Amino acid sequence: MNDTKLHVERAVLIGVITKEQNEKQVEEYLKELAFLTHTAGAKPIKQFIQKLEHPNPKTFIGSGKIQEIKRFINENDISLIIFDDELTATQLRNIEKILDIKILDRTHLILDIFAKRAKTAHAKVQVELAQYKYLLPRLTRMWTHLERQKGGIGLRGPGETEIETDRRVIRDKITKLKEQLKKIDKQKATQRKNRSKLVRVALVGYTNVGKSTIMNLLSKSDLFAENKLFATLDTTVRKVVIENLPFLISDTVGFIRKLPHDLVESFKSTLDEVRESDFLIHVVDISHPDFEQQLNTVNETLLEIGAADKPTYILFNKIDAFTYVKKDFDDLSPVTKENISLEDLKQSWMAKDNAHCIFISAKEKQNIESLKQMLYKKAKEIHIKRYPYDHLLY
Repeated sequence: MNDTKLHVERAVLIGVITKEQNEKQVEEYLKELAFLTHTAGAKPIKQFIQKLEHPNPKTFIGSGKIQEIKRFINENDISLIIFDDELTATQLRNIEKILDIKILDRTHLILDIFAKRAKTAHAKVQVELAQYKYLLPRLTRMWTHLERQKGGIGLRGPGETEIETDRRVIRDKITKLKEQLKKIDKQKATQRKNRSKLVRVALVGYTNVGKSTIMNLLSKSDLFAENKLFATLDTTVRKVVIENLPFLISDTVGFIRKLPHDLVESFKSTLDEVRESDFLIHVVDISHPDFEQQLNTVNETLLEIGAADKPTYILFNKIDAFTYVKKDFDDLSPVTKENISLEDLKQSWMAKDNAHCIFISAKEKQNIESLKQMLYKKAKEIHIKRYPYDHLLY
């Protein structure tokens, strides 16, 4: 009997503390990078953190830290190094030369996950286009690297079956992919136009906050939902009926910190569903220790794709997973995430600054009726403005 068990790559993760990101933030970022690594199919073994005034232009991190990492990989059967920040072609080449191991940065890892998740022609073209744009400035290093070691994380998609050394060929591929994407986008635009009579709602949010689970609850559908990043790539649209009022709700790709710019550019057509919606439901995982930054990341991405001015309701999900460990605090203790309860949070800046916000648990189906009533009320307001004589029906 043949052993068909796949070899799981063992990875080391690397982050840096700078003026822009403190130690606590870097630790949280590396947790997310570990989750990304798991999603890609590798196993994080250890993480290294270095404090730097500025990243080294040649090797990103210092020479002493590189030697420390080299000793560790030689002693622990490590096959993959992943940096939490994007590396230049020079940095990639120099680090790989010293460590003699496959090097990925955060952008490359995310692109690889998208390549793995892409199922439809639309998603595959968008991801492939982003991959080629990423690879083009790193072409010399990447192709010699691929020639030496095929397969594994970071090597899905372009260059997997044929080693190409001509930059012109890659640019031609990018041009053809853009043309292919335009044709698909035209078809998608026609589909959206045919649906334009109904009120349209888009679910947006950081990756893995529970959008697909909420979509399943509201539309009684069975979308793929799991505890992995980027479970959904293609926008899915479902018809929802609440109290005889029909409207459309779409589940979109999740956002993430440092989402590769080329990926945002490629997926802008998919995100047209967000831009053309009547209003947004911004889903936030309130149980996540860094949910405020995740919320800000989504808002920044919405700004980047031209959807920041959409009417938006904040939906705080996963209240069942919210942890509050009561400690011995006195009245003078500063309020932190460690000593604030969920009820306190509901009275905090979130509820006050976001008048339109609801706290739910999609998993435990808590407060779902409030969500439905909010959707019904808002959809009805828009529908009546659009079709004044229809209000007698609702």
